Amino acid sequence: MRRILLTAAMLGVTTFGSAGLEAQTDISARGATLRIGGRLQSQYWTSFVDGSDSDFFIRRARLSIDMTFTDFVTGKLLADFSSGQAKPLDAYVRLNFSNTFRVSFGQFKRSFDLFELSSSTDLSLIERTGKIGGYDNCAGVGRLCSYSRVTEGLMLSGRDTGIKFDGSSGRVSYQATVTNGTAIGTTDVNDGKSFAGRASFMARDDVQLSGNLTVKDYLDPSDETAYAFAWGGDVQVGMWRDGILLQVAVVSGDNWQSLDPTSQAPGTFTAGQVAISYYFPIQNDRIIGIEPIGRVSVVNPDDTQLDVNGTLVTPGLMFYFLGKNKFGFNYDYYLPQGGDAVSTFRFGTFLYF
Repeated sequence: MRRILLTAAMLGVTTFGSAGLEAQTDISARGATLRIGGRLQSQYWTSFVDGSDSDFFIRRARLSIDMTFTDFVTGKLLADFSSGQAKPLDAYVRLNFSNTFRVSFGQFKRSFDLFELSSSTDLSLIERTGKIGGYDNCAGVGRLCSYSRVTEGLMLSGRDTGIKFDGSSGRVSYQATVTNGTAIGTTDVNDGKSFAGRASFMARDDVQLSGNLTVKDYLDPSDETAYAFAWGGDVQVGMWRDGILLQVAVVSGDNWQSLDPTSQAPGTFTAGQVAISYYFPIQNDRIIGIEPIGRVSVVNPDDTQLDVNGTLVTPGLMFYFLGKNKFGFNYDYYLPQGGDAVSTFRFGTFLYF
């Protein structure tokens, strides 16, 4: 498997500038039309934390199959091979009753926050969470206290298995999920289910306002089903690879993984993040665009604890050579309230086909 991935990476590098990187293949199979695509993302990071190592690795190696059986029945399969074995990420069938009402069954992203729902094929943040090797000090969720680390660590966002409803009408769209509330590839641990919902309004063609709400089921210390609540809102101004793009999000709720030792009640977390970029198209045979980016993420993971807040700052620069295909770097700098600053430098390549 490693030899296959290395060969794929070498082929990707040698085809910089080839139109084949953006091509998708449609084939017919047993009455269905299949559209095959994928992505290959490699990364190098070095952490400026004592005792931490640097690493070259394949971050994502994914193949996707979009399936169309009829206008009413469609589906998707997205698998990742970066760990050396196939791991299904998206795997669902969708019933398209109308543009205003669709139902999906299977595995998909929970209907919650903006940054998790944004595809890794679009994001210029190399790591959503900004994780730093050798650092692990965030209440309840570990690692560092960033916006995406908190929402992922508390299983408010990310993929899960269940049922999803979504649709749109005019400038309004919505999505809602009912899921197991567990990590992908695992069975449910109780008789409860997790609920998430999100509604969006396009104030202009390039301005989207959204609100989100979730109820997360979990097992308390007595192995009884309990529920944690979280809510938030976000704004996106601009479009991908088209001048300025601004994303701002705030979320708050129960940190169900950080319980008061006496009452066993969860603490309350608050997280906010701003990400901004500007895409400059240029006329060049090899590079078609340059995109400086920046992120600021501020988190209080648990209001019952002192000196646990953290601030993550990420400057970076991306170079585009065809469509979504690019390479560049991020520098993640993290300043915890109760300790010394730590940081990581990352270089990443992104191939999309």
